Amino acid sequence: MQAFLDRYFKLSANKTTVRTELMAGLTTFLTMCYIIVVNPHTLSLSGMDFGAVFVATCISSAIGCFIMGMLANYPIALAPGMGLNAYFTFSVVKGMGVPWQVALAAVFVSGIIFILFSFMKVREMLVNALPMSLKMAIAAGIGLFLALIALKGSGVIVGNEATLVHMGEFRVPVEGQPGVYAPNWPMLLAMLGFFVIVVLDYYRVRGAIILGIMGITLLAIPLGLTRFDRVVSSIPSIAPTFMQMDFKDLFSGSLVAVIFVFFLVDLFDSTGTLVGVAHRAGLLENGRLPRLKKALFADSVAIVAGAALGTSSTTPYVESASGVAAGGRTGLTAVTVGVLMLACLWFSPLAQAVPAFATAPALLYIGIHMMRSATEIDWHDMTEAAPAFLTIVFMPFSYSIADGIAMGFISYAVVKLCCGRHRDVPPMVWGVAVLWALKFWFLGA
Repeated sequence: MQAFLDRYFKLSANKTTVRTELMAGLTTFLTMCYIIVVNPHTLSLSGMDFGAVFVATCISSAIGCFIMGMLANYPIALAPGMGLNAYFTFSVVKGMGVPWQVALAAVFVSGIIFILFSFMKVREMLVNALPMSLKMAIAAGIGLFLALIALKGSGVIVGNEATLVHMGEFRVPVEGQPGVYAPNWPMLLAMLGFFVIVVLDYYRVRGAIILGIMGITLLAIPLGLTRFDRVVSSIPSIAPTFMQMDFKDLFSGSLVAVIFVFFLVDLFDSTGTLVGVAHRAGLLENGRLPRLKKALFADSVAIVAGAALGTSSTTPYVESASGVAAGGRTGLTAVTVGVLMLACLWFSPLAQAVPAFATAPALLYIGIHMMRSATEIDWHDMTEAAPAFLTIVFMPFSYSIADGIAMGFISYAVVKLCCGRHRDVPPMVWGVAVLWALKFWFLGA
């Protein structure tokens, strides 16, 4: 078996061993397994069945990891993407009033388009056409969007008629007992969880995010904020979400924009993650990623499979860099993650016991990492800085990733034109900006 694995994954050629790859896979899994808890919690808010989404998350992740590992031979794991699941729930389903079945169909179609584009130069044209400032701004804006979702969901930020939002209270009045106050435990535990994750990460503890989530869940049990019956059970039924896609009215104006956003965000997210992790592993050749088409094919197939199973878009995970740091260099690392994802199928009671305020710290923490992209923006060039700024702030303030991306494209074209630098705007950006502007004018936000 060891000889077979060495030949298939080219372990010796990549100066690695079976043991190193397995340990790297375990490391990557520990840093990203929070998604099997966070994703069902996020998508269940759209009306989807928690258990079915849990199963879909595990299986779609495994499919992506297996294809990435066995076809592209890269140590990069895949799972439903943070940001894309938030867009699915809060922007499309809750914001636009689109049934989750139709939203799943939009994810499915975006995956089909991704498969087609994976073998065409159009993908490279899109990636190269989008200015670096907008690429970085999209990532940073999604980070702020996730942060707002986390703070709102845990009660740290609440609504206010006069100021729109304000900070929640650390104490809340006890019902039926005037003048008596009790700690606002969800808010306090959410903030505690965030600090725990940050400290664990600072000391390079593997699995900092999942340890923070589980720690807050354990504290919530004696406070009566959640119930915990058992760790292992039979695998939940996937029937409530399996093949529930509804393609009726999918290609109306607003939903075409939804498909475009799913495609666009995953396009840049997957490409950026693949190149970044490969660079960390020393796998780039002359600045290019070999077998890129196979890697993108793995991503797109996982998207299509995930939509059919019942989850939002699957994407390569930047947490794969932790496995690379542990020595992972081949697809055996990704395959190991896939096997561990399937093993999680029997732990649904543990995932269901996790309250929303225990997953909020994870979203807030991920927001930090995504905001780092803002440092790559040229803030000294106002024609680059202004569109990037609008992209970032429109995502949380409009509560829509799509509107943030749209304002980025439109403002980039307008600012460059008004400043006499219209030649800096690629033709594809002009086209997308005009389409977004027409969409806003005739179909609304």
